[in-house]
Amino acid sequence: MAMSNEGKSKLRKWGLILVLILVVVVVITLLISNFTYSEGNRAGVLIKFSKKGYIFKTYEGELNVGGMGNIPGTAQANQIWLFSVTNQTVADSLMNMEGRRVSLHYRQVLKNMVWEGETDYFVDGVKKITE
Repeated sequence: MAMSNEGKSKLRKWGLILVLILVVVVVITLLISNFTYSEGNRAGVLIKFSKKGYIFKTYEGELNVGGMGNIPGTAQANQIWLFSVTNQTVADSLMNMEGRRVSLHYRQVLKNMVWEGETDYFVDGVKKITE
């Protein structure tokens, strides 16, 4: 049973529409995942840094950025900031810095990809703070 020219034309048209929709979705996803929402620096004590994941191994860290300080009548609560690292050089620098005060330069994206890391915060620079 042969397909008519009109049937082939409709099939090509729907195939082209499907491919176009797929390309638009991929482009929008890539734009959203690479769009920097904010960037800045955070300083504190690096309390954890590791490579983890079941399928996609990513570098994840925790920075203790402190609490309210020595304000009378307030409790000193630690604030933990979670971040991810995609740059191997930065990851190597952080690997042996647990317990040290550091200043981390980061960028925040709107949406991360699963293979990039667990958080929306990506550290791309590190400086050791000397006291």
